[in-house]
Amino acid sequence: MHPAELPSEILERLRRRRGKLHLFETLDARRTALVVIDMQRSFVAPDAASAVPCARAIVPNINRLAAGVRRAGGAVAWVQATYQRSGPGYWPLFFDTMVSPQLSSQILDGLLEGSPGHALWPDLEVAPEDLRVTKTRYSAFFPGACELPALLRGRSIDTVLIAGTMTNVCCEASARDAMMDGFKVVVVSDANAARSDAEHLASLATLVQFFGDVRDTGDTLRLLA
Repeated sequence: MHPAELPSEILERLRRRRGKLHLFETLDARRTALVVIDMQRSFVAPDAASAVPCARAIVPNINRLAAGVRRAGGAVAWVQATYQRSGPGYWPLFFDTMVSPQLSSQILDGLLEGSPGHALWPDLEVAPEDLRVTKTRYSAFFPGACELPALLRGRSIDTVLIAGTMTNVCCEASARDAMMDGFKVVVVSDANAARSDAEHLASLATLVQFFGDVRDTGDTLRLLA
């Protein structure tokens, strides 16, 4: 598990900027959704091309959050990165530019719908009533990349709890876009995973200052209660 305590200088900066440490002291559970990003075999399995070792450690906290949100009357949404070899489901700037051809092929193979790598990690506790959506970019809230924002608004949800992997890529991108699209955002510090402690903490430091609140699993569940 990553360390989740933010540097003291960041906390002091927050107090000067806001006059308080946290944005939200309570959450309306009925208008809240837990959004779990990319907890698929392609990211969680130790031998996967896009493996994030710490992702396996956050599974218990994600399950705990999901159970608590459902119990309080909120929604749970599982978001899966999903691509195609061509057409609208292909992302050329990433697959043709950002990674080597060999790695690109391995990543794409694991994120095709129906492939073993595309599936959610089997230890996650998914309920029949949960939302299941796909995305074709890093962010689940990027315009045109995912139907999640419309689905949440259709349920009068205005607050999202962000969990999953990677903290500093798809989770951060989703949190940023959600806030800029009008959703209240809470990033759950011990239910996110990156490839290093440094990347995880740097991402949390940015998010807490400009895009939302950062709380751990226990604090988040208490806010819902």
